[in-house]
Amino acid sequence: MKRIRSSLWRGQLLHARPGASLISPAAASRPFPNVIRCQSSSAVAVPDVANDLGTGLEGTGPSLSPRHQSAVHSAKLAALHARLSLASKIPLQTLARALITSSADPNACFNNSSLAFLGSAIINFHVLEYLICKWPRLPMSILYEALRAYAGQESLQQLARRWGVDAAAAPGEEVDPGLLQWKPDGEQVVNTRWGYVRSETQRNASYRRGLSSRVVLDDDFGDTVKAPAHDDEGIHHMQNEAFGSFVQAVVGSIYSHCGCEAAKSFVTSHILSRQIDPSALFEFKLPTRELAMLCAREGFEAPLARLESETGRLSRTPVYVVGIYSGKNKLGEGAGPSLDVARRSASMAALKAWYLYSPGNKARVPSDMMEEGAKPWKAPHIDIGEII
Repeated sequence: MKRIRSSLWRGQLLHARPGASLISPAAASRPFPNVIRCQSSSAVAVPDVANDLGTGLEGTGPSLSPRHQSAVHSAKLAALHARLSLASKIPLQTLARALITSSADPNACFNNSSLAFLGSAIINFHVLEYLICKWPRLPMSILYEALRAYAGQESLQQLARRWGVDAAAAPGEEVDPGLLQWKPDGEQVVNTRWGYVRSETQRNASYRRGLSSRVVLDDDFGDTVKAPAHDDEGIHHMQNEAFGSFVQAVVGSIYSHCGCEAAKSFVTSHILSRQIDPSALFEFKLPTRELAMLCAREGFEAPLARLESETGRLSRTPVYVVGIYSGKNKLGEGAGPSLDVARRSASMAALKAWYLYSPGNKARVPSDMMEEGAKPWKAPHIDIGEII
């Protein structure tokens, strides 16, 4: 076989023929715009590629969101950047893009959908590993609610408001880039573990509410993905999602520009620093039966209720104190106006003491192994799951 002499055709590839064009025929038939819209996270634009891909070239009309050139002149944006103590590696253009939601600008190349999805995955990962390693016996439903308490849209929107983020009355080119851009009548997307869903069929699909449905077919908090309503409650929910998406986009920006260690430090400082009480999330329907099944599974003696003390038996407000024992070990204690209520209260206290077991605040998480010079990993205790 003869070898091809590259010197003969190298110049043909490096130099275009006279009259040749890199623009597709369909793109060449359209009038070339006077103003080119660039992505807010990049200072360089490629007109031909952007035009062929349809990434939002705009004409002389008004833009759907503020231009990234105006981000460097925004006092609000600079103050927010300093207030969050963000690194100098994160440009103001990226922070301005994090403030543009998909409802204000449906183009994914200019809104915060990609950054918010990345930040949501990072936040949920660090929150889940923290919850599982600190409370290894939490039931699945309680684990989902604890995750919502830390990383839900309601919690994230409160965090964004504490940062001093304000929403614009209406998005547009003339709005300050330091304001959150969103509108209730825009194209709403639903953030799921598999990406952003826009299809009404996918959003309204109903599945069997089992464990597999919560883990595979629903959102990160175990809820069925539903289409947002357009009433007052639905608009309030959309507003929470808009503010929450900004927090997620900020975490995604930190990860993109500064790495995973900086993103973990930011999540730990701003999200995991808040305190929740998991004991307030429990609601038992059959506490005595569940406690008996727990003792049978763990090989303990059957639980036995004993009256510890009482007062006012013949009065209108009696109080009984009942303790639950397994052999000689006292599992829990509860008080109530009747013996049955006190027994149920003691059973609940015993179950909470079991489920809320914690090795302490210094429990190591898997992401600690990413640090340089980390000690050898020792797997934490993870329980086999709830009783019922």
